[in-house]
Amino acid sequence: MEQLLYASATIIVGVFGCVAYFYGSNLLLDVALPPRGEKAGRNINLSNMIRPWLFLGPAVALLGLYLVYPVIRSIDLSFRDASGDAWVGLDNYRWMLSDAKFYESLINNFWWLIVVPAASTFFGLIAATLTDRIKWGNLAKSLIFMPMAISFVGASVIWKFVYDYRGTGGDEIGIINAILVGLGGQPQAWITLEPWNSFFLMIILIWIQTGFAMVILSAALRGIPEETIEASILDGANPWQIFWKIKVPQIWGTIAVVWTTITILVLKVFDIVLAMTNGQWGSQVLANLMFDWMFRAGDFGRASTVALVIMVLVTPIMVWNIRNARREMV
Repeated sequence: MEQLLYASATIIVGVFGCVAYFYGSNLLLDVALPPRGEKAGRNINLSNMIRPWLFLGPAVALLGLYLVYPVIRSIDLSFRDASGDAWVGLDNYRWMLSDAKFYESLINNFWWLIVVPAASTFFGLIAATLTDRIKWGNLAKSLIFMPMAISFVGASVIWKFVYDYRGTGGDEIGIINAILVGLGGQPQAWITLEPWNSFFLMIILIWIQTGFAMVILSAALRGIPEETIEASILDGANPWQIFWKIKVPQIWGTIAVVWTTITILVLKVFDIVLAMTNGQWGSQVLANLMFDWMFRAGDFGRASTVALVIMVLVTPIMVWNIRNARREMV
C-alpha cells in the first residue's frame, strides 16, 4: 500500500509539476516580452527564439546530468585507482589489454553481435511475412511479441527451466533434458558446455527480440505499394521472387534500422548472462565484466575502463542508426 501511494504521489507531482513549469514559464515570457507596444516586432522574434528552450531546457539539463556527466566522470575514473582517488595514468588500460577475461568478453560480444541481430531480424522478417498471410495473423503476432513484455531476468528464469540439469539420477525437469532422457539419451548441463553455452544464452535474447523485429518490419511491409506487387505478379514472378526481389529491397532501410537497434542492445547485454551463468564457464561479456569489477571487486578504475570500451563500440552504431533513420524520414 505504501508503495502504491508513493508511486501515485510521484505521478501526480511529476505531471502537475510539468504543467506548472510550462504554463508558468510561458506566462513569464509573455510578461517579460509583451507582443504589443513599440517593440512588439522585436519582442515577438526574441520570444520565438527563447520559447523552444523553455520547453527543451529541463530535458537538456537532465540529459546533461545523467548522460554527459557520467561519461566525463568515467573517463576521469579510468585514469585512477580502485578507490577513484589516486591518479594511475594508463595502468587500467594496460591491465585491460593483458587481461584474459577481457579478451574472453570481447570475443563473446563479437559472437553475440554476429548471431543475435542477424537471427532476430531474420526470424522477425519471416514472422512478419507469414502472419500477414494467415487468418489468425494478429493472434500469432501477439504470441510472438509477448516475450517483449518480459524482463531479461524473467526470461532467463523461464529458460533456466528449459536448460535445467539435475544430474543426480532424479527426474529431469528441464524440457530439453526431459526430451533427451525420454529418447534414451543422456542429460547435459547445457549452460556449462563451452563454447556452446554462449549460443544457448543468445537464444534467449533472440526469443525476446524477434517480436520487436516482427512489429517494425510488418509495418514496413504493409507500406509497400500494392501496385509493385501486382506488377510483379503480372510479370510472372513467384512468391519467393516477390519476397526477395521486390519486398526486401524496398524495406532494406527499415531492416538496417532494426538490425542496428538490436546490435546496440547486444553490446549492452548483461541481465541474461548475470542470471544464467554470472559469466562463468567461458560466457563472460563486457557489461557483466564491468559489473563484476564495479560492484563485486569495488574497483572504479577498471570498471570505468571497461565501460568506456562499451561506449566506444556503441557510439558509431548509434550515430549511423540515427542518420539512417533521418534519411528514411525524408
